Amino acid sequence: MNPSQTGASLRPETLATLKRVSTATLCTCLFKRGLHHQFVQNVLPVGSYSENMVGPAFTLRYMPAREDLNTIDVFRDPAHPQRKAVEDCPPGAVLVIDSRKDARAASAGGILVGRLLARGVAGLVTDGGFRDSADIAKLAIPAYHQRPSAPTNLTLHQAIDVNVPIGCGDAPVFPGDVVVGDADGVVILPGYLADELAAEALEMTAFEDFAAEQVAKGRSILGLYPPTDPQTPTDFADWRKANGR
Repeated sequence: MNPSQTGASLRPETLATLKRVSTATLCTCLFKRGLHHQFVQNVLPVGSYSENMVGPAFTLRYMPAREDLNTIDVFRDPAHPQRKAVEDCPPGAVLVIDSRKDARAASAGGILVGRLLARGVAGLVTDGGFRDSADIAKLAIPAYHQRPSAPTNLTLHQAIDVNVPIGCGDAPVFPGDVVVGDADGVVILPGYLADELAAEALEMTAFEDFAAEQVAKGRSILGLYPPTDPQTPTDFADWRKANGR
């Protein structure tokens, strides 16, 4: 499977499932498949969100700015990659920005994020920073960054490519990969694995809920988590039946 041939849409049932499972559980599912670097390092949610951010990746790449080519006048060009990314990111997608893990200058600000919200984009993540972060936190669109940053992106970053493979917080991101964000951060799922990862994560979540309930009642984790005691699968099956899980 060519990672770039991952598709740009999600099955409704997969989308619904990914909104209910944690990035931690998804990372474990990825680890089992030998994928160890899909969690975007050092990014946190700007605000507090009622459900997971989920959508196919649409990417923007920055490079180090060259001052003679990155003046304020570049924004007069309607094809400027940053502006193009904001206007072309499909509804339901997540804009993923490669800012070279450098938050000294902003990847975007409140007006651009507001435009993404108005266009129906599912969220955005940068391994740099956002300006107007307090305003962005109030918007009904999930946004993740390293930390707030006031200087314009032009100070250090030159927008260079739209919807190409990038790295974001050391995670490889191909257009059409599936982006999931929760309170812990953001994980990138290879698009062709999204359905099976969602199904496996849902099953794992049921068992983790059972195990957490058992621990709260005083049960030892030995033989429970992982379920090495032969009695544990039986207890889990009874719990699922009783709880409709």
